[in-house]
Amino acid sequence: MTAVAPLRIAVTGAAGQIGYAIIFRIAAGELFGPNQPVIINMLEITPMVPKLEGIVMELQDCAFPTLAGVNCTDNPDVAFQDIDVAFLIGSFPRKDGMDRSQLLEKNGGIFKVQGESLGKFAKKSVKILVVGNPANTNCLICQHYAVGLKPENFSAMTRLDHNRMKGELAARANCCPGDVKKVTVWGNHSNTQVPDCTQAVIAGKPAFEVLKQEDLEGEFVQKIATRGGAVIKARGASSAASAANAAICQMRNWCLGTPEDDWVSMAIPVPDNEPYGIKKGVVYSFPVRCRFGQYQVVEGLELDQFVKDKMKATEAELITEKETAWKVLNIQ
Repeated sequence: MTAVAPLRIAVTGAAGQIGYAIIFRIAAGELFGPNQPVIINMLEITPMVPKLEGIVMELQDCAFPTLAGVNCTDNPDVAFQDIDVAFLIGSFPRKDGMDRSQLLEKNGGIFKVQGESLGKFAKKSVKILVVGNPANTNCLICQHYAVGLKPENFSAMTRLDHNRMKGELAARANCCPGDVKKVTVWGNHSNTQVPDCTQAVIAGKPAFEVLKQEDLEGEFVQKIATRGGAVIKARGASSAASAANAAICQMRNWCLGTPEDDWVSMAIPVPDNEPYGIKKGVVYSFPVRCRFGQYQVVEGLELDQFVKDKMKATEAELITEKETAWKVLNIQ
């Protein structure tokens, strides 16, 4: 039998809650399956590197059959060397009294350095998923500085919002989340996101036939858009296990494909054809299907005016974020 070459996977912010939650699932084969060996490169800031040694001990103690190696470093050039996949989880959290320009300045520095390193050292086929918030604009910054990589190498995570939609609709319809298909999150991973049930199907029927209209609009939309804050209020910390799960789901579909009868939400650099009238220059969440390691926007969906107006509002927020980020980073 021919040995399968390991895939190299980088995880930044690896000692954080999301990093801790995702690493063991990757090592266990939940990303690429039980027959694909993986090597995990964990990147952290220097003071946190000793904590990574504890994770290495636990990984060894788990004896995962597909874990071919683990590396710990505070150097992105080392972490990103010849990688196939990157989960960019580490980012600077927003603190009390910090305005958005200060947040973007802090994260701009992080994702500038990581983008430069990815451009130099990652494989040209690398798939880079930005999880750290503000994810869409952090992704845009990283892409800008990743010389030699293409927009198609990048996406930002809106899969958590997508999964939240499926979970909430399943709870309201008293069914399993697997029975819910074709939900869409448009735009930014922020309170302006557009959770859209226009095309949603529940147990093979249009969602509007299964649930009342008020169950799919208004309060439902607000609940999905503000779910992160609700989790923080309830558990005293931000989403970790669900965020890690969403990152694995998004990357697995990107690499291995989406079901024929469904699509997923991914924030991607707006393609050249500017689908749904969204202008190039931002990272925007669309419904996409993935095949052969490539994503493609699902086009031709009929949208009502309410959704269209909300889509333009979240686009405007992303444009403002970009302008702020470009100003603090002195990008011309």
